[in-house]
Amino acid sequence: MRSIPTRLLRGATLALALLAALPAQAQPRGKPIVILNNRGGNVMEAIQYRNQLARSGRPVEVRGYCRSACTIYITLPNACLGPKATVGFHAPRIPGTKIIPPMVDQLMAQYYRGGILRKWNSEWKYSLDMHKISARQYVKLDPQTRICR
Repeated sequence: MRSIPTRLLRGATLALALLAALPAQAQPRGKPIVILNNRGGNVMEAIQYRNQLARSGRPVEVRGYCRSACTIYITLPNACLGPKATVGFHAPRIPGTKIIPPMVDQLMAQYYRGGILRKWNSEWKYSLDMHKISARQYVKLDPQTRICR
């Protein structure tokens, strides 16, 4: 019969071997795609562009003033938020009107996390006024967000 330390050592060795066999998460490669002072726009077009950015494998830097639909780029796995960035949230609306279309807020919500998602669902998605926060405030609400160097 093996001793307990020997069994623990073999178990730990097996666990490390299994972890080593898992595929590593790909790190973004190549020249960064910089999103600078983006006003947002059509949410469906922003979702399509977000998917292109994710497939590119390149790092994405969200810098300057990112507002409206632009905010869905911040949570890309290959994205970071500029340390001096300002992020703006408001209710989605049909251009030139105060009409908030159904479902668009839910489409945007799927790209938010943590405190950002809570603020979106409780306040920002109902407001026609822009709610601006700093990159530092954003990270406090969503600690998974990386700040760019």
